[in-house]
Amino acid sequence: MPLKTLHYTNGETTIVWKPDVCIHSGICAKGLGEVFDPRRRPWIDMSQSDTQRIIGQVKKCPSGALSIAENDTDK
Repeated sequence: MPLKTLHYTNGETTIVWKPDVCIHSGICAKGLGEVFDPRRRPWIDMSQSDTQRIIGQVKKCPSGALSIAENDTDK
């Protein structure tokens, strides 16, 4: 059974994590450990850094398990 895709948001942007795609390279945690900590639950805490740094780190994910979904803030 496939694992559930999870979403983490800071109100400005959303990280989408697909655990079935993740190869556990650890690049996210090595580059921005205050946000990505696999020992913590939830393991992603977007309040620990600014949005642009988070987006930059997510783009380094080699498997594509992490991606960004922009939030619609024009309400």
